[in-house]
Amino acid sequence: MKHTYYKSTTSSSPLSAAVKAGETLYLSGQLGISPETGKIVSHDAGEQTVQVLKNMEDVLTQAGYSFEDVVKTMIFVADRGDMPAVNNAYSSVWGEDKPARSAVQVVFPNPAVKVEIEAIAVKQTAD
Repeated sequence: MKHTYYKSTTSSSPLSAAVKAGETLYLSGQLGISPETGKIVSHDAGEQTVQVLKNMEDVLTQAGYSFEDVVKTMIFVADRGDMPAVNNAYSSVWGEDKPARSAVQVVFPNPAVKVEIEAIAVKQTAD
């Protein structure tokens, strides 16, 4: 099976922003980095989440997907006390039908990072 790789507009790390295998798209974790400045947008977890979701949308669009195709997300937060702000921003993207989700508290190498989100999207086929 041939895989398609997508580059990140916000990272110089040696990784793919996403890899498409069949009809499934695996998105690497996105951070709240502005593509214009290359810096974290804010020290606020909610504002970082808004940027994370914009960055996810850019990768999804580049690959021909949308938030409607996302079936699973994994949220990493530096402080579980930030989850209400993260949830508020996160819920603005999806309507009633939200993807399956996990969330864990982690220690990021960069202390300015408050949240990271990775995702799996699947192209829907006609039934």
